[in-house]
Amino acid sequence: MTDRALSVVRAGALTTVQDLGRPGHAHLGVPHSGALDPPAAALVNRLVGNPAEAAVLETTLNGCALRPRRPLTVAVAGAPCPVSVDGRPAAWGAPVRVPAGALLEVGPAVAGVRGYVGVSGGIAVEPVLGSRSTDLLSGLGPPPLTDGTVLPLGRVTAPHARVDVAPQPRPPAELVLRLTLGPRHDWFTPEALRTLTTRAYRVSPASNRIGLRTEGPALERAIPGELPSEGLVLGAVQVPPDGRPVIFLADHPTTGGYPVIAVVAGADLPATAQARPGTPIHFTLTTRRRP
Repeated sequence: MTDRALSVVRAGALTTVQDLGRPGHAHLGVPHSGALDPPAAALVNRLVGNPAEAAVLETTLNGCALRPRRPLTVAVAGAPCPVSVDGRPAAWGAPVRVPAGALLEVGPAVAGVRGYVGVSGGIAVEPVLGSRSTDLLSGLGPPPLTDGTVLPLGRVTAPHARVDVAPQPRPPAELVLRLTLGPRHDWFTPEALRTLTTRAYRVSPASNRIGLRTEGPALERAIPGELPSEGLVLGAVQVPPDGRPVIFLADHPTTGGYPVIAVVAGADLPATAQARPGTPIHFTLTTRRRP
C-alpha cells in the first residue's frame, strides 16, 4: 500500500477533484469543466509549490475532512472557513504542514460557497482526456468524493511558498457582470434588454456547477419558438421558456436550443462560484447593440 495518498474521512456536501479542465473537446460534446473559481485554485497550488495544472479539491459550503498517509503541505482558499489539524486551529490562505495520520478539517464556509484544498504533489487520479476534473454533466473524471475514498498523490517537485497569509478577494456581496451581446439577442424585445441591464436579479438556490440560475423579471421574446441546437460557450446567458436568464458555468452543455441573449465577461465568472443563493446580480452591457 502506497503512503503517497490521502484518505477522505468526511466528504462534505459536494467535494470534487478539479484542475484547469479539458478545453478543446466541445466538438465531441465534452464540456470545459475545471475549477469554478480558477484564481482560488491557482492560489492554493502556488502556496503548496505545485504547478498550475495540478489537481486540487473543490468543496461546497460545508468543507471536508482528510487524513494523509505521509506528511504533506496543504493550503485552503476560496470561501473563507475555519481550518484545523487534529483539532488545533490552522491558517486559512497559507501553507500548513500536516503530519502523517493527522486529521485536516476544512470547516463550513463562513462566506462564499466553494473552498479549494491544494495538496503538495497534487491529486493524482487518472486523467481523462487530459484532465483530472470531475464533470457533473458528462460524468467524465472521478466521481464526487465519498467517505472512505482514498486519493493518490503526485510527487512533490518544489517547496511551498514562504508567505504568512496570501491576500484574496472577499466573496461578493453582489455580482456585477459585464455582458457582450449574444448571437440571439435579436430574438428578444428592446424592452427585454433594458430589463436585463436595469432590473435586479438574484442567485437562485437551483444553481450548480452547470449553470447559475437567476430569480427576477422574465425577459420578453420578440421571436417565439425554439432554435435548432447550436454551440454554447462558457459564460453564455441562455434564456429558457420561463424567461429567467441562466449563466452557463464550467460543466455547461456544449449545445442548446434556447436563445443566448448575451455572454458574461470571462474575468467576471470566478465571482459567480462564490455567490450564495439570494446574492443580487446586476448586468451591464459593454457593447452597443448591433444594427
